[in-house]
Amino acid sequence: MKHVPLRGAALLAGSALVLAGCGGLGKMTKYAETIKYTVDPNPLIVQGDSVAVNIRGNFPGKYFYKKAQVELTPAITYAGGETPLKMAGFQGEGAAGNYTVIPYESGKDFNYTDKVAYTPSMETSELMIKILGKQGKKEKPFDPVKIADGVITTPYLVKSDDKVILGKDAFQRITQHSQDLQLNYNVASDVPVSGDMKDADVKAMQDFLKANAKNPNVVIKGIRIDAYASPEGEVDMNEGLANKRDKHAMRWLQAELGRNKLAKGDSLFSSTSHGEDWDGFEREMKASTFADKDLVLRVLGMYPDVNKRESEIKNMAATYTEIRETILPKLRRSEVKLNYERVGKTDEQLTAMSRTMPDSLTIEELLFAATLTTDMNEQLRIYKEAERIHPTDYRGANNVGYIHYQQNRLAEAEAQFQKANSIQENPVSTNNLGACARLKGDRKKAMELYKKSTAAGPEVSYNMGIVHIQNGDYGSANSSFGGVNDFNSALAKLLSGDAAGAQRMLEGSPDKDTAEGHYLMAICGARQNNGDMVRNQLALAVQKDAKLADKARKDLEFRAFKDNLGI
Repeated sequence: MKHVPLRGAALLAGSALVLAGCGGLGKMTKYAETIKYTVDPNPLIVQGDSVAVNIRGNFPGKYFYKKAQVELTPAITYAGGETPLKMAGFQGEGAAGNYTVIPYESGKDFNYTDKVAYTPSMETSELMIKILGKQGKKEKPFDPVKIADGVITTPYLVKSDDKVILGKDAFQRITQHSQDLQLNYNVASDVPVSGDMKDADVKAMQDFLKANAKNPNVVIKGIRIDAYASPEGEVDMNEGLANKRDKHAMRWLQAELGRNKLAKGDSLFSSTSHGEDWDGFEREMKASTFADKDLVLRVLGMYPDVNKRESEIKNMAATYTEIRETILPKLRRSEVKLNYERVGKTDEQLTAMSRTMPDSLTIEELLFAATLTTDMNEQLRIYKEAERIHPTDYRGANNVGYIHYQQNRLAEAEAQFQKANSIQENPVSTNNLGACARLKGDRKKAMELYKKSTAAGPEVSYNMGIVHIQNGDYGSANSSFGGVNDFNSALAKLLSGDAAGAQRMLEGSPDKDTAEGHYLMAICGARQNNGDMVRNQLALAVQKDAKLADKARKDLEFRAFKDNLGI
């Protein structure tokens, strides 16, 4: 037998320990493929500007050496770089440290969750697992393992078609008006009170008829006469008296119409003789300052019989004198209401006047005139005139901003919307400021402004839907787009998991025949495993926009059809 010196034996023993240590990590490296990973979702999906990584893993039994540690770091890798996620540490039962312990005999499942900000480079990428093994002072990197594809970027198809709102005009070409007067009569007579025919309301009626006798834009539609008698004397007599006053008012107005060569036929008139005006009597008493008015009003309520009621009031001698002199004369009357239409300026007149004499137009006429052209520069000119001539109306400033927005002059548009709100804070301009904020990247501010402007109309809810898509809240996006069939509403439906519903929505949308519409329809087909639909829709999309061919080849939505896209 050969003897080995003691010192040499010690060296051999040390070498054996080192080999054992290296062998532990070496075998873990060799059998690293036995570690199982399940990624959900796979491929990865961008949602709300982030990419979430959820991994369920398993270290099998008799794999994890008791003294070993591993540091597991997922990374999204792409051309020119990578984005690492947080590290997760694991260790064997005998290792020193604070990592998750993996029993040697049984192994163990593990769960991993993290998310990182999306960057465009991730559109063509892979999710890799990088493991660094440690045992004592030794470290050994494992071969990287691909565990998922990434990243689906379909949410970024959202269209920036935020709805800014015009301050609407209230223009009416035909407006309804009336000219009113009251003829007052002597007691028990249909003869007007002395001087009554020279009162201001009578003169105003005469002036109106004279001024508009040849005005084709003023059309008399009808004349209403209501005649009354004061509640004194016999009821039958008062009924007849009211009827006479009715006829007097009609004869007088017919004479005035004839004097101005206007139509005066009986068919133009409608009249009612009301007889004794007890309602008017009660109304005048309530408005009076008579000391005994409450007593008189109680009498009105106590006696439904008009003759008894009149007798009781007359018994209050002093009070009745006041009534006779101040109340009853107001009730002996005919009320005349001449109803007419005023026909506004024609479209041609409004267009011409907006150029030659805009200061003569009302704010409603100017705002309406701007709707008579599709020339954006001409609209801008008219809105600027409205802003100049009517500076206290926010709509002029807002609508100038609206045109700037349509012309992609965002800073100028935002300044105008702010100006409009400084004139009068209003939901229309507030919504428009929200659209500016979103386009500038401030979705939080945009949503705050939208919440303040819901009264502006359905456009606000639509704008909220865009923000919800960008935030990854697809359920809220669907609610916000409720009732709308367009590209973004179909996209929200797709992202929430309803590809068939998205397809139906897109089929009923004006966007269905656009390049983007066909591309989204192809994704609906891919998610329903309909290869023919994918190929047909992609072909149509590429016909309208050739750049979509390259996008489709890289798009993981079409990974199952990548060798047969038909483009």
